[in-house]
Amino acid sequence: MSVGKGVVYSLLLANLLAIVSNAQSLSESIRLNQLGFYPNAPKVAVVLGDVSGPFQVTTPDGKKVLFSGMLSQSRQNTISGKTTRTADFSAFHTTGTFVLAIPGLGQSYPFAIRPNVHRTLAIGALKGFYYQRASISLPEPYAGQWHRPAGHSDTHVLIHPSAASATRPAGTTISSPGGWYDAGDYNKYIVNSGITMGTLLSLYEDFPDFCRTIKINIPESKNNLPDLLDESLWNLRWMLTMQDPTDGGVYHKLTNARFDGMIMPDKADKDRYVVQKSSTATLDFAAVMAQASRVLRPYDRELPGLADSCLTAAVRAWQWAKQNPNARYDQNAMNGQFDPDVVTGGYEDRDASDEWIWAAMELYLTTKDDTYYTAVNLFPDEKTPLPSWPQVRTLAYYSFARLAKNLTPIGQKDLPQLTNRLIQFANQLREGVDKQAFQTVMGKSASDYIWGSSAVAANQGIALIQAYRLTNDRTYLDAALSNLDYLLGRNATGYSFVTGFGSKTPQHPHHRPSVADGIEAPVPGLLSGGTNANAARQDKCTGYTTTVADEVYLDDACSYASNEIAINWNAPLVYLATAVEALQKKANYSALQK
Repeated sequence: MSVGKGVVYSLLLANLLAIVSNAQSLSESIRLNQLGFYPNAPKVAVVLGDVSGPFQVTTPDGKKVLFSGMLSQSRQNTISGKTTRTADFSAFHTTGTFVLAIPGLGQSYPFAIRPNVHRTLAIGALKGFYYQRASISLPEPYAGQWHRPAGHSDTHVLIHPSAASATRPAGTTISSPGGWYDAGDYNKYIVNSGITMGTLLSLYEDFPDFCRTIKINIPESKNNLPDLLDESLWNLRWMLTMQDPTDGGVYHKLTNARFDGMIMPDKADKDRYVVQKSSTATLDFAAVMAQASRVLRPYDRELPGLADSCLTAAVRAWQWAKQNPNARYDQNAMNGQFDPDVVTGGYEDRDASDEWIWAAMELYLTTKDDTYYTAVNLFPDEKTPLPSWPQVRTLAYYSFARLAKNLTPIGQKDLPQLTNRLIQFANQLREGVDKQAFQTVMGKSASDYIWGSSAVAANQGIALIQAYRLTNDRTYLDAALSNLDYLLGRNATGYSFVTGFGSKTPQHPHHRPSVADGIEAPVPGLLSGGTNANAARQDKCTGYTTTVADEVYLDDACSYASNEIAINWNAPLVYLATAVEALQKKANYSALQK
């Protein structure tokens, strides 16, 4: 199945709105997953406002009532103070396309109930990475109406003075093609590629058989590799070019000196630079290459020597980091010393302890060499931080639990406490969800609504899936699914935050190709950063209408603080959507009731 079918499916749902309008009017107060539900999974909608009484599940034209229930007792949103009630129709198992109706209020957007209901999303979100490819044209057979010429060949990238060495003096050039554009801009960053690649490779390690069934219609789709790995290789091979072959250090980023305007990639022709090597970039690189080495090992015939090259690169990066532990990237300090100034994304991180843990763990798991396990304190405290680009420690813990059967004795002794830690973390996430206004794990606290909050929701879902895999307790998977419902419309904004998937989706993301390509619909399969309590003071948009933390979102290209896209946000969406699809039969989600 290609992503085109996924987009068509979403558009068909949207077209049903015309039918809905002929019955009761559409009500924006009814919030639910705009794609739909598995037949035997939880099915919850949230209704805002002072309304009570019955609800109905009907045919899209509203003429036939198929299920009736009563709205729940009211709940108060602790963030906004607004009142909500839930419509729980989990007992309705019939497959088809439906709407939820509240007499006197209106009807919801249409939704489906069927097995594999999130498969198109899993495919589309992974295909989103294809649209982010640098250094290659996107032909119409693969990119549809979003086809475009190649941009940024990156075969003549300048060595910035901050990155100069005896063998690579300032102003000389290297070739560093490929990779993904990081976000709405056209630069490529090793640190953000780190967590992105780690998440996608982890998806493959967790669900290899299912990942082999996912086809996204890319040029490599007919080869013997899963499309997930083919797409990941586009970025992996670029990352390998960012390592200095002389000493093993890794450049922090490949970038323009300043951001491009809202133009297409082939029109962006400013000088490109690799800048200063950093310990965080080098350690992220080491972790990714160590993990990639073991993931790619079974494909030695298709990719001769690549697994070995990745492991060699990982070891050399580790050695450089040991020799340069304090090589922190400080963009202002760099600009004070070298010209030209570089003012693109900094990805600055003052604490590299988590990168040391991740790199050490991945090298240990791949090599089974205990010296990596003892090189750093892998468990410095009882914390299990939610993964993000400046905090990657828990990625190491996921890998540790994933490969429990392959640990050496020194690792086996720590496994029980680590497993318990991951389960306790999931318990903290799901605790009290039934008391929340939107019945989702996301949003228990206003602190969830940061820059890139959509990725917070997706990463919370991944943490819950890890607990499910460790325990087979379906309540963890139900909780993870609640966050997918959040991302697809059951939230305080009413948006499905994924372009092209749902009835009310971002139309104006901060994403240069979507702005500049002259096509009305944005590039599909991209996850908007979403609600950000501080967006109004972090960007230059003037259209914000609220300061309520879970509502501060603006579907405007100027809102990079709430409506940009980024590869490190799309990756956990790909994981979450793919994982629930892979697990639907085991969890009895897709079972059809007689």
